[in-house]
Amino acid sequence: MTDVPEVSCGPARNRALWCFVTLGAAGALLAGVRTAYRGSPVDGWVFGGALLALLGLVCLYAATARVRADADVLRTRTLLRRRTTPWRDVADLAVQVQYGRHQEFHRVVVLLRDGRRRRLPLPVSGSPRDRAAFDATLDALRALHHRHGTRAPGRVPVLSYRSAGRGPAVPLVLCALLLAGAGLAAWFVPVAGEKEAAWSSAAPCAAHTPPAERGACVSTWPAVIARAEAGRGKGSGWLYFTAGRPLERLAVSKEGARGFSAGDRVELTVWRHEVREVAGEHHVWREHFTGAGEAAVIAAGCLLGAGYPGARLLVHRRGRRLPPDEVLPSALPFAAALAGTALWLLPLCYLHPTGPFASPAARTWAVSGSAVTLALLAWAWRATRVRAPGDTGGGQQVVRGEEFVVARFLDHTVYNPDGFGTHIVLGGGPPAVVPHGGPGLFAARRIPVERLTVTAVRRARGGDGDGVPRGWHIAEIDDAGEPVRLAAAPADLQRVVGELRRAH
Repeated sequence: MTDVPEVSCGPARNRALWCFVTLGAAGALLAGVRTAYRGSPVDGWVFGGALLALLGLVCLYAATARVRADADVLRTRTLLRRRTTPWRDVADLAVQVQYGRHQEFHRVVVLLRDGRRRRLPLPVSGSPRDRAAFDATLDALRALHHRHGTRAPGRVPVLSYRSAGRGPAVPLVLCALLLAGAGLAAWFVPVAGEKEAAWSSAAPCAAHTPPAERGACVSTWPAVIARAEAGRGKGSGWLYFTAGRPLERLAVSKEGARGFSAGDRVELTVWRHEVREVAGEHHVWREHFTGAGEAAVIAAGCLLGAGYPGARLLVHRRGRRLPPDEVLPSALPFAAALAGTALWLLPLCYLHPTGPFASPAARTWAVSGSAVTLALLAWAWRATRVRAPGDTGGGQQVVRGEEFVVARFLDHTVYNPDGFGTHIVLGGGPPAVVPHGGPGLFAARRIPVERLTVTAVRRARGGDGDGVPRGWHIAEIDDAGEPVRLAAAPADLQRVVGELRRAH
């Protein structure tokens, strides 16, 4: 192995970063002087200076990042932290792929022996132009690790958002936020129910009711519309009243403002010192306030929404013993179970927000829906299990006649140029790659099975790309000395591999 005495990595565009740092310092100075001179922070110059200062701070963080490695340790330095990691504590170095809108970002992740992961600030690759420099730095770091650590050279693990090695921080935070929202909405259900009941039972105020007690009853006030303004876009509208009586203006919906015009005589209904209704000759506007049923639906919706990131945490937990670069099963079956639960839970919460078990019909509804949910969750639990290579859930089927199997080679070959094949034809002759699901052998390319040898069958990894579905397996094939990967669903892959071996 080539001896690499030391690796040092700094930012690629260091001069440009320090120029932005200087510009940010000038912006911070401008914002400070402008604020001290005017005595008020509300100013366009202050706002622009603050933005430049924030940009300069980000560039300062990038400009001060350093990574150095020698025969003993791996050192990282950022603006806020310095770390030193001995090679004996490093299990492996992996590549983390993050997907932007139109590009991929590649980062280096240190996999420690205690199971933790640390992402290095450098090197970073955001385009194919700097990918070669990124790969060279990674190879140098891995060479140092292999020479002075305890791991033999091997493939580079690739961590994507689907891999078992990605941390569960994002779904954990999202689940906690949605659960907090569900709890807040559930707390508001009885409050909304009491308010709704009080409004329904409120009586008109008597003529001798004191002004201090008029909040508990319903009073009416005549008024004349001076003008009505409907907000633009999704904005609200305003109603202005002649002579500012009984109030100067009232915020209404945009549709409510369009229903009135200047000179309309209206009657305002006031309850708890707030206008609840504006009634005219041709149009009536009523203020909408959230009832108990709507609050219960919001609480149930947040709870169901928290179920999906919770399912992702569960899938991550079930795959904790997988290698960090292997792809986890999809949590979409749990999403289907949650959607099926929403079909019966949300109507039940809306119709019976405070007492879902108050009546026999509601109890039957809840019990039946719970049974359906349990069945869906059991199905989702089975569908998201981690299947070992070769586990197809049944015996291998014998191919009879011409059959098109969804499978594709992931590497460029003569029989699969530029990955054009989407199916493999089995039966009726030698296996062939076709770009369609049949019938017919249009554009078919024969697979040279006489020179192919299946060496292993494994689960999908992050390096196989996002085009491979989560539940598929990969067959590693030796094509006259060239490695080739074949991807398909476990049962389909077993059938294809069986045909390749029989035809060999």
